[in-house]
Amino acid sequence: MAEYYLISQLPSLDGIGENTPLPITEERFVELCGRFLQKKEQNKLNNLTLSPPRNCEGSNSVLIDAWNESERNLRFSLVKVRAEKMKKTVDIGNRILPAEYIKAANTAAEIENPLEAEKYLNRYRLEILETLRPMDNFSEDYIYYYGLKLKLLLRIRQFDAEIGKEAYRNIYNSILNGDRLEALQ
Repeated sequence: MAEYYLISQLPSLDGIGENTPLPITEERFVELCGRFLQKKEQNKLNNLTLSPPRNCEGSNSVLIDAWNESERNLRFSLVKVRAEKMKKTVDIGNRILPAEYIKAANTAAEIENPLEAEKYLNRYRLEILETLRPMDNFSEDYIYYYGLKLKLLLRIRQFDAEIGKEAYRNIYNSILNGDRLEALQ
């Protein structure tokens, strides 16, 4: 019952573009969830991530587990495609990567502009998440879906083209000069 009261207070994230202001902050979302969810659900919510570990235990949420597996497939596909492009080998274990993830990784790798490649990957991730959207809009999994979607929408807004260009130049120059300099934080 608490999910109903929580979800009825959340603004819709449907139809929000990359440049549209978000109707809710992540902090406000977490605050609302803290009022209505029990500790177990709050812990799952706090552990939502856009970067799941290489191997992780199940979360007891079908949606979270499906998201984590799809994100791992995408990341392994990106590693595989990038390694092949550089004529290197990479060990992904005995993981069988679905063709649609390899295709998305190939498409992203072909995009010359890194920011545009990230935008493409973010849109792809949003599409994956939409396929996982629960039919019951008043369920725990819907709350996790909403949290992941909010994280994805926030992520793309954090990119700054000028900071990215500067980091790219620093890395590129460090490679040319043989330095070990990394991107500026």
